[in-house]
Amino acid sequence: MTRRVSIGLWLCMLALVAGAPSQAADKAKLNTHQNYVEDTVRSTDVPFGNIKNVFGWVLSNLPDRVKVYPTENYYYFKFMHDGQNYSGNIRLDAGDRDDGRLHFAYFEDMQEYRVQPLILYRVLDKSAGVTVEKVDRLLYRVTYKGKSVLFELNDLSNVRPPLRAVSADEIYIGPVFDDSALQFYLMFNKRLKIFHYVLDETGKVNDTFLTATQSDRILIGQRTGFAFYKDDKIDRKILIGVFEANARVNNYFDGPFDQLPDNFIEGDILKNALIESEPTLEGKIDRYGHFFNGAGRASITPYTYYRTESDLLPFYYCANDPRVPAADYYTCFMTEWSSGQPVLRPYRKIAEAAAAAAASSTETANSSVAPSAPDAAHN
Repeated sequence: MTRRVSIGLWLCMLALVAGAPSQAADKAKLNTHQNYVEDTVRSTDVPFGNIKNVFGWVLSNLPDRVKVYPTENYYYFKFMHDGQNYSGNIRLDAGDRDDGRLHFAYFEDMQEYRVQPLILYRVLDKSAGVTVEKVDRLLYRVTYKGKSVLFELNDLSNVRPPLRAVSADEIYIGPVFDDSALQFYLMFNKRLKIFHYVLDETGKVNDTFLTATQSDRILIGQRTGFAFYKDDKIDRKILIGVFEANARVNNYFDGPFDQLPDNFIEGDILKNALIESEPTLEGKIDRYGHFFNGAGRASITPYTYYRTESDLLPFYYCANDPRVPAADYYTCFMTEWSSGQPVLRPYRKIAEAAAAAAASSTETANSSVAPSAPDAAHN
């Protein structure tokens, strides 16, 4: 699956208030441990017993107009209630917002030591007293109990990757604005049938990249933990890794798999690419990749989940491995899973070929053994 404002208890919102960022340096906000301690013991006014009431409380604490940055149209927030941190989101899904629906969820902040955090979710529409009105193409008014908020969705209609960032075999699916606040181009290689997230560097990239100690081709974001490979062929950075702990707790740095370019998908371009990459999806998904049976959405995760820098080295080894054909270079940045472990596609193919060769050799050896002479007693 990118922000903080105090409202008595502290409420953190991913999306910033509408309006372009100031070019001048903004005054930094100071957070103190004293404030944190006092927030943990403060009695709060969140109407926790009813999900609609919590939605109303969240809406009432928003300004009259907000900006939704992520491209799957999630407006994120955080709050503390009775000493416990909660996260949540209001989502104006591209598939049903024009039908007057929105999706609302909140949950206990996930931690690796928490197995089953509380998660509450509901689709809200007129039957729940919530109205969703389309004001403009990417502008919606949400109203509940007299409180209205305009949700301005992120208009990336004109975002296109520069020619230097596109390989000869790729097509551009659309722009991705991740909740990490990094932006990507979602690319599909039609020859190799694989996806990549390529970093959008046309504007300011709000992260500082650290060079891996064992390869200057691997860069790791100091703020996000996202790992990139500096493409040897063309001038771009391909996302190769997301820090595993972030993915496990579903925070802003869990990777862009949950921020696909829903508002900017042209026709069936995404659906067709998904089916090309995985033919078993034929007849099972809609144009956004949602399963018709309600089982969720086809995931686009060509990157790996890593714990240490050494977990990223296979990308470098693969890109420089003479056993990998030059034509298959970009498959070195395609992670697949085998027995619960990540493996790069070329190495999976090499292992499969070695196993097939070993099996064939064994079969040949067995067939070359002379059959035993018949037992005379049975003649």
